[in-house]
Amino acid sequence: MHRELPIPTVDADSAPYWQAARDGKLLLQSCVGCGAPRFYPRHLCPRCWSPETRWIEASGRGRVHSFTIIHRPPSPEFAERVPYVVALIDLEEGPRMMANVVGADALSVEIDDPVAVTFETRGDGFVLPQFSRVAG
Repeated sequence: MHRELPIPTVDADSAPYWQAARDGKLLLQSCVGCGAPRFYPRHLCPRCWSPETRWIEASGRGRVHSFTIIHRPPSPEFAERVPYVVALIDLEEGPRMMANVVGADALSVEIDDPVAVTFETRGDGFVLPQFSRVAG
């Protein structure tokens, strides 16, 4: 039996991020006060606490900082996807984000592998940024 995967909660701080993902773009917040880019979207800058934010389009490129291969599904919705890779990705712009590494060679992932963003459509048209390995 196929089950739909859960989708993230969209709030006022993250809505532009999720809309950009639907448009095939990876956006990051950047602090107007100190210039620091950040991920995950949030109301205040974690560096200087400024509430002034602008959105910048990320290159979509990064490197695998760390990863794990999931063999036991955390819930029934993920049973058909195991094994799969969950990774911490160091984006070129500086922030680190968590995402899946996907693609035919995902299970061969190694630390420091170069990756590029790709977008996965889930139930109800929700689009989630993921990453795939690229030649480095």
